Amino acid sequence: MTDLPSQRPGSELRAGHADREEVAERLREAAGDGRIDLEELEERLERAFTAKTYGELDALTADLPDPGAPGRPPRPQSQLQPQPQPSQEPMVLRTVAGDIRQTGYWVVPERIVAKSALGQIRIDFTRAECRHREVHLELDAGMGEIRIVVPRGWSVRTDGLSCGFGSVRNRVTEPPAPGMPVLRLTGSSKAGTVVVRYPFRWPGRRSED
Repeated sequence: MTDLPSQRPGSELRAGHADREEVAERLREAAGDGRIDLEELEERLERAFTAKTYGELDALTADLPDPGAPGRPPRPQSQLQPQPQPSQEPMVLRTVAGDIRQTGYWVVPERIVAKSALGQIRIDFTRAECRHREVHLELDAGMGEIRIVVPRGWSVRTDGLSCGFGSVRNRVTEPPAPGMPVLRLTGSSKAGTVVVRYPFRWPGRRSED
């Protein structure tokens, strides 16, 4: 592959799991748009997941259009405006036979309720902003399907879930990273399906379920 553009000056700050995952997602989208080929995608992803600083991550996306540096504070901490506190009201996602997708950027509340009778609910925390050490997700999968995607570094506890004729598959098996959120699942899967996983590393990959 051709040499990547040099990194923008300034960034020797340490990057975290969420920063690496955000860059990886941009790379996957670029591959899906035909901006980089699969061989180059594989090489850049490998470098992204081993990057230690923002500068190393910048170099991987400097020749791609759009967003600025991944996850980096745009100004020094002393100049940041105070952020509003998220509402204490739970987020409620409820469907009978349709599909609900909670994806992209959103602010994670401390408590989420997801109920699916026959439809599908997808909750993707990959690009979400989470200000809580623990997030409680109450599930009710009647005969429907609930899929949950969490960034690497998060931990997921499913011991609060009960299962009737349905199934619960927790594929979040890597050791949790210090300081990352804990997602605690409660509720039941009566005859439905609950799947928890990381984001797919390769664009276009389908679930094995």
